[in-house]
Amino acid sequence: MILKPSTTKQSQQGDNGAAEPHFAAEADLWPEAAQQSLQLMLARVNSVLLGKEEVVSRVFGALLAGGHVLLEDVPGVGKTLLVRAIARVIGGEFRRIQFTSDLQPADVVGGMVWDGKRSELVFRQGPLMANVVLADEINRTPPRTQSALLEAMEERSVSADGETRPLPQPFMLLATQNPLRDDGTYPLPEAQLDRFMMRLSIGYPAPEDEIGMLASGRQRLLPELLRPVIVPEEWMRMQKDAQSVHVHPALLAYAVHVVGATRASAELQLGASPRATLDWVRASQAAAYVAGRRYVVPDDMKGTAEPVLAHRLLVRDEAWVKGRTAAKVLSDIVAAAPVPMPASEGGRRR
Repeated sequence: MILKPSTTKQSQQGDNGAAEPHFAAEADLWPEAAQQSLQLMLARVNSVLLGKEEVVSRVFGALLAGGHVLLEDVPGVGKTLLVRAIARVIGGEFRRIQFTSDLQPADVVGGMVWDGKRSELVFRQGPLMANVVLADEINRTPPRTQSALLEAMEERSVSADGETRPLPQPFMLLATQNPLRDDGTYPLPEAQLDRFMMRLSIGYPAPEDEIGMLASGRQRLLPELLRPVIVPEEWMRMQKDAQSVHVHPALLAYAVHVVGATRASAELQLGASPRATLDWVRASQAAAYVAGRRYVVPDDMKGTAEPVLAHRLLVRDEAWVKGRTAAKVLSDIVAAAPVPMPASEGGRRR
């Protein structure tokens, strides 16, 4: 299927008034100020975490889409460093929760404590009451404490002592976990994994980037030295713009087809949920926004498929023993699905 670009003002709107995708029009670009702020934030974070531009861009895309991010990788590759840098450039309040085996739900969401001066119980806010929250080594805490995050991630609120309290806006949760050694860890349940828009891996640095890191030594720029680029209110406007990026109906049908194939696959015990479909579309919109476009192209969908969908899939045991992983099964499904192709003016494929 070819997605035809619009050629006239009248053809730029469909039946529902939404702009159809076209490629060379100046109106397809976002205001220069917003893009400058976004590119400056990306540049500042990349100055701290060397050689990981793609990962940084994907994290920003997930956060612009209103989602949460799970960073899963070996120790020492910069997971916490990345989150601290992002929190600095976005501005707002940042808090870190170090998850341990003895952490209780009240330590995360807060609870009622006795105020001696007022002679009454008052609510003490937990560390979740912040704009950017780092849940460090989230799999080190028992499921009872992990579940304290579910309401915050989905509803943007916390309930304590019979009262529901809204979280600050914007609210972004970035969690880290190490995939090595199961001792003393509690795997995240499927319901919680489904609430993370993306699962990403940073990976080891390239040799030249590691040499640069060693050469800079103590002079290396630290996240605490980064200055905020925007205030939280501006970030919320950018999120709203990212979620208004146009998605062609053919791409929506493509997303539903791929997700449906995961549910029907004989190699998967659990396919992607409707929440996953919605997250995939939103992540694609954010990827287009980061690229400076007002419309989604198929590459946006394909580029975000694995980080959004793979961690939500559960491979059957018989497929797993054959070396099949969720990422490999998903890759085959995406490769087999017919992709709508956009066309530029004059009918040429781009």
